[in-house]
Amino acid sequence: MVPTAMRRKLLWLVAARAAALSVLLGFAVLMQLRSPGTLPLESFFSLLGATFALTLIYSVSIGYAERHRWLVDVQLLIDAVIVTGFVALTGGINSFFTSLYALPIIAASAFRSWRGGMMVFGGTTLLYGLTVVAQYAGLPEGAGTVLLPAERVALYRAGLNVLGFFAVAALTGYLAEGLRRADAQLQRASTELADMQAFSRHIVDSLASGLATTSAEGTVLSVNRAAETITGVPAAEAVGSAAGRLLQLPPSLHALFGPVEQRPRQTRVEYLYTRADGQPIEMGVSAVPLMTPRGQTGFILTFQDVTESRRLDRAARVQQRLAAVGEMAAGIAHEIRNPLASMSGSIQILRDELPLTAEQGQLMDIVIRESERLNDTIRSFLEYTRPQRQAMGHMDVRTVLTDTATLLQNSSERRECHRIVVDVPSGPVAFQADEGQIRQIVWNLATNGLRAMPEGGCLTLAASLPRDEGAQVEISVSDEGVGIASEDLDGVFQPFRGGFANGTGLGLSIVHRIVTDYSGDVGVTSTKGVGTTVRVRFPVAPAATAVE
Repeated sequence: MVPTAMRRKLLWLVAARAAALSVLLGFAVLMQLRSPGTLPLESFFSLLGATFALTLIYSVSIGYAERHRWLVDVQLLIDAVIVTGFVALTGGINSFFTSLYALPIIAASAFRSWRGGMMVFGGTTLLYGLTVVAQYAGLPEGAGTVLLPAERVALYRAGLNVLGFFAVAALTGYLAEGLRRADAQLQRASTELADMQAFSRHIVDSLASGLATTSAEGTVLSVNRAAETITGVPAAEAVGSAAGRLLQLPPSLHALFGPVEQRPRQTRVEYLYTRADGQPIEMGVSAVPLMTPRGQTGFILTFQDVTESRRLDRAARVQQRLAAVGEMAAGIAHEIRNPLASMSGSIQILRDELPLTAEQGQLMDIVIRESERLNDTIRSFLEYTRPQRQAMGHMDVRTVLTDTATLLQNSSERRECHRIVVDVPSGPVAFQADEGQIRQIVWNLATNGLRAMPEGGCLTLAASLPRDEGAQVEISVSDEGVGIASEDLDGVFQPFRGGFANGTGLGLSIVHRIVTDYSGDVGVTSTKGVGTTVRVRFPVAPAATAVE
């Protein structure tokens, strides 16, 4: 248990008493050896023994005296009485122990400041005065036989002693009061400083952005709670490590902790960061000098996980591009589709009625076939741009996935090297939607997955149940195909960005449009050469309504 200030003072008081008594005992023994009979040893040693006994009692009752402060005053007054006994035994007005009165006065000032010192000074003066008066009055009997100075000299000597007592009381009281005020101010300043430090720490820990301070050489000095969350590295491990390694700083910031003239001007960068648990995120880092009254002593690094904000930015850009393309779609359809139908019909009539050579017939067939392909592209474009009526109903996603897998088994897109797996829960995965649109989503994603695996692989169609209210139904389609480069992920939902020879480039765009109508979201994760996973999430109670 940590001792309180009062307990420490009481311990010091007991120790001081024991030290003073030991000195007195040694003095008495020395006097007896040098000048036998100088001191009344029997009374002197009796008084020393009683004082030692009291000191022992004080030492074992410190806890009680700590709770009852008046006992300290009693102890100090008893000390004054004991000193009076030593003074009376050693000659009264002639005693060389008179200076011992200063000890209880000093102790009282330490405990009770100047008031305590003055209180013990008053008691000491009274006891000392009574001792001198009794000595000159011949009390106790036989005391008058001691050679005493003249009364005027005794009065002068006693006055000097009392003045000394007062000076000790006043000085020690003043010092004790100043010490008490200084201690109170120090305690108040320490409390305010601790509160300020705690408040500042709360502010830093409440920041949503990660914050790390470093030395000029790049050693991490402190991190906040957000920094631990973003990096996945505990503060105990982060502090003392190199900031470049902790934050995986890109080459553009490697010179930050070098000479001033070589430091980069651009200190805001975004890059791919791998957390301690292996999860990749997009990190944005800013560095500014840490300035103190001594000048620049290090750096402050602030960083954020910008993965979600960048995803939203990419989605917003996709929406803007798709909106612009959609505005052109209706015009393109009206301007091209009707003339195209006329041309295709005319060529078909000419093909049937005119006598053509084999080469001419082949050319006619190419025109008709390409016209049909162009018509299919325009029809897909219209499906993408023109909202369709949603026949909302209760549906089970498991049925859609199973039926799609069956169709793919017999599709021209499937090869012998392809394997199709359906991973669905045992219970229904049901929600309100247009089943035809959900089938179109799954079919577009699945055919893209097969086309992405020219060398074969496994295509997995999966669905998951919502875990709680407000959760989402998730449909995922995964392949083991060629994958998509990270720089191309932003454009996968844009029209005519398809990478397959037989596609229109509108499959993922149509998927995105339908999912958006249902207030859902669609995300793509892919690794080049490993495969791609597309996850589509629908609210359990979709916000989409039938559109005329």
